[in-house]
Formats: sequence, C-alpha cells, structure tokens
Amino acid sequence: MRPRHPLVFLIAITSLTLATVNLLLACVEAPSVGRWREYGRFFGGIALPSLPTQASSGVNGQTAGTVGATQATVATAAGSAPPRTPWGDPDLQGTWSNASTVPPARVPALPRTQTSSTGGGPEHWYEARPIIYTAQLPIVDPSGGKVPELTPAAAERAAAIDNIRRRRSEAPQDRSPWDRCITRGVPGSMIPINYNNNYQILQSPGYVVILYEMIHDARIIPIGRPHLTGNIRQWLGDARARWEGTTLLVETTNFTDKTQIIYGDGFHTPRLRLTERFTPVDGDTLQYQFTVDDPGTWTKPWTVAIPLKRERGPHRILEYACHEGNRAMSNILSGARAEERNEAVRR
Repeated sequence: MRPRHPLVFLIAITSLTLATVNLLLACVEAPSVGRWREYGRFFGGIALPSLPTQASSGVNGQTAGTVGATQATVATAAGSAPPRTPWGDPDLQGTWSNASTVPPARVPALPRTQTSSTGGGPEHWYEARPIIYTAQLPIVDPSGGKVPELTPAAAERAAAIDNIRRRRSEAPQDRSPWDRCITRGVPGSMIPINYNNNYQILQSPGYVVILYEMIHDARIIPIGRPHLTGNIRQWLGDARARWEGTTLLVETTNFTDKTQIIYGDGFHTPRLRLTERFTPVDGDTLQYQFTVDDPGTWTKPWTVAIPLKRERGPHRILEYACHEGNRAMSNILSGARAEERNEAVRR
C-alpha cells in the first residue's frame, strides 16, 4: 500500500537505494566470481563490471590466471615476506579457495559425454567449471601439457572399472568413494569442482592440518617423521611433510587402489607416490602443485599447478552433510533390483 505522506514514501525509496549501493559495494570485494555473477542475476541479469584480476607466477615459466583479489590487497601483499608462526615455520594458515583460480577458458571440454546427470543442479549454480577428468587438468610437466600415456595394464584396468561404474549397480562398491560419501581422495580433494572449493590450513608445532570443505576430510600431516611401514595402507595414504625454504612439501605413500586421482578417471595402484608443494607467492596466493608418480599406471610422472587464493572477511568452512550417503546409495541399489524384477516379469 502506498504511504499516505510523501515524506514516508521518500524515506522508503532512499533506504532501498542505500541498501542496493551497499550490496554492490560488497560485490566488489566478493572473492568468488560465481558469487559475483549471482549478484548480477539478483539485479535482473544486468551486466556488472569485471572483478580485478591478477596474474600469479606459475611453474616452468607458465602463468596461472587468478581472480578475486582486490587491488588494495595485491598492493599491500606484493613483495612482502611470508609471516612466521610463533615457533618459526612459514605461516600458511587461513581459509583458501581455488574456485576461480583456473579460468574457465583454460578448462578443456569433457573428453567424452556424460551418460547421466549427477543431480548437481544447473551450471549457473556452480562456483567453478568442474574439472572431472585428468585430461582437463592444467598440466605443467611434461611440457606438452598432457597427461602421459597409461601403461597397457592400467588401460585395461581403467576400462574394467569404467564398465562397472556404467552398468546397473550390483553393490555399493560399484560406485566411486565420492558417490559413497567416503572421500574424494588426494589429490582429488584439491581439484576444483562444482562447489565447496574451500580449504582451511591449520598449523601447530610438528603438524599441518588441511581441512577440506567437500566431503569434510581432514588430513593431519606430521612434519619430519618417517613414513608408516609398507603393510599399512590408507584411503588418503600416509602423508609426511617437511619445509624447503618457505615451501611446504608433502610426500604421500601407502595408498590403496580404492581411490582415484580425480572423479572421472585416474585409477592408480597402491604404488602411487604423491608429492605436493604449497608455496606462498604473496599474502593472498599459494601456488599449489602436485606430482603424480605411479609406474604401475602412467609411463612417467606428471605435475599439475593450481593456485589458491586466500578468502578474506567472514568466510569459513561450512559443514558438508553428504546426503548421498543417507539416501542415494540405498535408492540406487533398490532401484536396480526393482528394474531386475520388472524385467523378469516381462520375460
């Protein structure tokens, strides 16, 4: 109902205008391109100005585009030495994201068509273009930018697993560990996907902890301790860290063959040796690299570089309640059995 007094109407219009301006100002500092675009949709699809961008140093002379840091943050962080913890280690603590550090233009199209939808919703909900297959990864070594060839045994193994994943599910083990809400594995947990691309790093004397928002994994990584014996195998392997200058180097061994490098493929053997490097570039950027070395799967090692940007402001890791583990698995299996009964009746 329109206010009876013109002054009341004017105050209402002024308040709405100020709220709109404040929201637009908040957009300028939004760390995620996905959130920025959502503001544009909120205002009826109008074209909003571009976020400031920064090029961060890559590996082997390559440049990895990064998006989301404000110009003021870049100016204050440039040239500053990384801070130290009270016990003297480089301080990497904070909440980080790679939702916008791999520009969509650098993510190749899917190497094959998806046979079904994951139910993840329309793409305009996503905060990043999903990287699903190893062929989509930003490879920095070998220099050609492509994953090395699979060994003949690995190609045969991958085909067999792929056939199991595409058939009507006979058991929970037919689905991936991610489908079952167990884990995305490593390095899969550090690869940008539709959403939840946030990570919290915590440090204490002798330990580094990486908390992943997606699937709520927490890796507790000892520094300077020997690996477990070879007969102990774990979903996320056995990670041990050390410092090389300001770079945190994490070497992980003792994997099983139940996980994979990335959601769509990369079915490794227990011989996998994963080397990760977290290198501060400036106050708001970490260069994250991982090297995959599994002679039972690939003909030579290969390396990926994906920058991480610090999340400023009130951002924090949210609970990831994986509903697939509550309902989807039982529905998938009961649906498959119902299809089998219907087929038997029709015969």
